[in-house]
Amino acid sequence: MSASLLIAGCGDVGSRLGQAMLRAGWTVHGLRRQVAALPAGVLPVAGDLEQPTCPADWPREPLDYLVYCAAANQHDEAGYRSAYVEGLRHVLAWLALHGQKPRRLLFVSSSGVYGQRDGEWIDERSPAEAEGYSGQVMLEAERLALASGIPATRVRLTGIYGPGREWLLKQVRMGYRVVSEPPLYANRIHVADCAGLLAHLLAADAAGVALEDCYLGVDDAPAPLHEVMGWLRERMGVTEWAEESTVRRSGSKRCSNARARALGWAPRYPSYREGYAAILDDA
Repeated sequence: MSASLLIAGCGDVGSRLGQAMLRAGWTVHGLRRQVAALPAGVLPVAGDLEQPTCPADWPREPLDYLVYCAAANQHDEAGYRSAYVEGLRHVLAWLALHGQKPRRLLFVSSSGVYGQRDGEWIDERSPAEAEGYSGQVMLEAERLALASGIPATRVRLTGIYGPGREWLLKQVRMGYRVVSEPPLYANRIHVADCAGLLAHLLAADAAGVALEDCYLGVDDAPAPLHEVMGWLRERMGVTEWAEESTVRRSGSKRCSNARARALGWAPRYPSYREGYAAILDDA
């Protein structure tokens, strides 16, 4: 079916989502500061989520769906609160100003809301008790979404990687080491699968499927970080270790995508092997 969608914070993930929904026949509005970077076909809404002034070219027609997909410009508590809490509050106010009430809000969140660090398997029902400011602020934004008066679904994405998101590849090239005991489990999702999951949720809701209020966005295979780096070292032909260099992580958990899969979604890149192989082949 055709529907209208506003993607607030239409960056990398949002642009990929916009293109997918355009192919499905939807009308897509993309809100971001630099609208020249929007994909062709996405209707531009030039604005700053962190400022209270409503964008001049805010859509005037009814909006069926809202995806809030912001990214913090400052990586501190104030920056996170401005991007995720205040930004969402501004968008909700702009909707109210124009008498618009979407059928559903998808709030793009993070698995950083979980505080587990001992390799536990977690899902959407696991306690979300983040210790750091980033996860705590994201939980605050999630609560705002759930209290918005719009049916809301939180989509907690794990470590996003893909073209242009190659931090781990750089670490491998530099010969960085990572501890293997105890194993540090890392979760990831290819950026294309982030957009694919959001598109799947939108299509399901539009078709009348009842959505849960939370989904984890993760591939099929959480893996110890040393295993991932070992595979990448072999694939990339890296033979040298840097002296006294160690990649450290504060958390270790394994996220399950069973709920999203039960809805019929499947990642295009089911593990780090397929995803990183595609990146390296393109390079």
